[in-house]
Order: sequence, then C-alpha cells, then structure tokens
Amino acid sequence: MRRIKALANLLLSKLIAVNSVIILLVILLAGISVKDYACYLVNNEQVTGPQLVDTLNSFLVKVSFIAFITAGLVHFFSVKRIVKPVKTVTNAANQIREGKIPSRIDTAAKGELGELVANFNAMAETLSVVQARREEMLRDIAHELRTPLTNINGYLEALQNGVLKGDRELFASLLEESRRITRIVDLISELDAWNKDVYFLEKQFVEVEIADVLQEAIAAFQLKLSNRFDSFKLEIKPGIIHGHKDGVKQVLSNLLQNIIDYDIGGHLGIAAGPEGKSFMITFTHEGMYIDPDKSDLIFGRFYRLEESRSTKVDGAGLGLAIAKSIVEAHEGEIELATNGHDHTFTIKFPLYSAS
Repeated sequence: MRRIKALANLLLSKLIAVNSVIILLVILLAGISVKDYACYLVNNEQVTGPQLVDTLNSFLVKVSFIAFITAGLVHFFSVKRIVKPVKTVTNAANQIREGKIPSRIDTAAKGELGELVANFNAMAETLSVVQARREEMLRDIAHELRTPLTNINGYLEALQNGVLKGDRELFASLLEESRRITRIVDLISELDAWNKDVYFLEKQFVEVEIADVLQEAIAAFQLKLSNRFDSFKLEIKPGIIHGHKDGVKQVLSNLLQNIIDYDIGGHLGIAAGPEGKSFMITFTHEGMYIDPDKSDLIFGRFYRLEESRSTKVDGAGLGLAIAKSIVEAHEGEIELATNGHDHTFTIKFPLYSAS
C-alpha cells in the first residue's frame, strides 16, 4: 500500500512539474514575442498610439494560439510518456484477471515506476512458471492414475462379462490397485498441505534434537539397510533446530527409502552435525545414473529415474518433492551433488537460536 501511494505521489509530482514547465514556457513565449514585436514596431515601423495597441492585440492573439497549440502537444506527449507504463501494467493486470499470462513489459521508466514494472514482470513470469508446473502436474497425476484405473476397469469388465470369475487372488490384485490410487492421492494431499499450510505448521514447531530424529529414522529402516548395504558408516553429532519433528522425520525417511530403492553400490555413509549456523546432514552412496546437469529434477513432482516409469519401485515419484517442501518450510535447503553415479544428498536446517 505504501509503495502504491508513493507511486501515485510520484506520478502526481511529475504531472505538476510538466504542467508548471509548460505554463512557464507559454508565458515566456508570449511575453518575449510581444516585447520584441513591440520594439520592432516602435523602432523600425514608427507605429505608435492606438495603432500600436491594435497591432499588439492582434499579434498577442496569434502568439497565444500558437503557444496553446505548442504547449498542448508538449503536454500530450509528455503525459503520454509518463502514463504509458501505468496503462501498460493496467492492461497486463486485466489479462491476468482474465486468466491469461501477459507478455513481458518493456519500458525505459526508472525509479519507483521502473521498479513497479520490474516487479510486475517478475510476478508474471512466476505465474507463468506456476501455470506450467500445474499443467505438468495434472499430466503426471493423470499418468500415475491411468495405469491402476485401467487395470481395475479391465478386471471389472471381465467380471461383468463373465470372462473371469472372482477369486481371492483377483480381489487381492484389485485391492492393491485401489490402495495404490489411495497412496497417490494421500501423497498429493500431503504435498499440498506442506506447500500451503506452513503458517499453521509453524505454530507447531518446537525445539527438536535432530540427531535423535535421525537415529529414530535409521532405526526404522535398520532391516532394509542391513539387507541392502554391505557397509554402513554413521557419524552423528547433536544439534537442535526449531521445527516439526514428524515432518523432519519424514524428510529423512523419504530420502532413506529413495536411496534404498536406487542404490547399486552397497555402501552408504551418513554424517550429521552443526556447521556454522546450520545443521547439515549428508547421505553418500553409489546409485543409478543421474545426469549431473539435471540433478535438481529429482526433487520435482512425479520425477523418476526411469523415463518409462515401468519400475519395480513401488512409488509415485513424490517422496523427494515432499521432502523438499518440508525442508523449505523449515527455511532449509536440500540438494544433490553427483558425478553421475556417486551421489551426495545434503540437507541443511537452520540451528535453533533463542533470539
């Protein structure tokens, strides 16, 4: 609101300045012209008395008309230049209201008006990215749900037409497909909750000894870790963060499950401890190939290493996306550094400060 008022005051000031300059120019133009013409008439034409007055009056009318036209043109183009960025932003805002993404606004405006246009361009670009991601997510959701729904419909049609007869194995298969759909819907709801309800979740943030949470997460995966890895190196130091304990535990669980699903080396190293103002957790292992230039994509929704998605891994490609949302809700960072096969996942949480 303050910025809008400041911008309105700025435009008003510019218009007042333009009007003042134009009025001054008109006065100067008329005054100087009349003075010079009067001197010319008296000195060169020897015109005096009533004739001089009539001649000057006629000349003043002509000069005033010319000055009015000139001032009007100057005022029109000056105001048009001042108001054009605002009008352009208004038209673009109307396009957004209609559900369209406007093109980038190019303007030479500087100061607060230029900042307004720059901020509007940034907002429009963000909306464009959000819309593209939303469309991509809808396509991914449709892709993920299509397979189980197709299977269920196929079985049900076969049962209806008498091609198949119901037995325990068939109903178990239908139940598994139904549970798969339920899991996908639950994950989508959870991801949406962490993206939208951060304010509510922050009310539930408490002091969390993250080393204990990490130990609990590892203990829950102890059997899977023992079966999957030949060697397991663990180095954990204590540290306190301000966060949501269950959310932090889910981040660690999702990451551990992802590592277990895609590991090929049989060696896992976990290190955790304070570093500067952050608590850093690193997971190092050798996994399936990930293009180093596309390492950030694995934190996207529905992303899987296998392009075909026909994988033995029972997941919807949302685990790391949820982990990223939770970490960001804690004002932390999660990233992957890789050379293709040697992967290092790093999680950073701000250390708790009483201030």
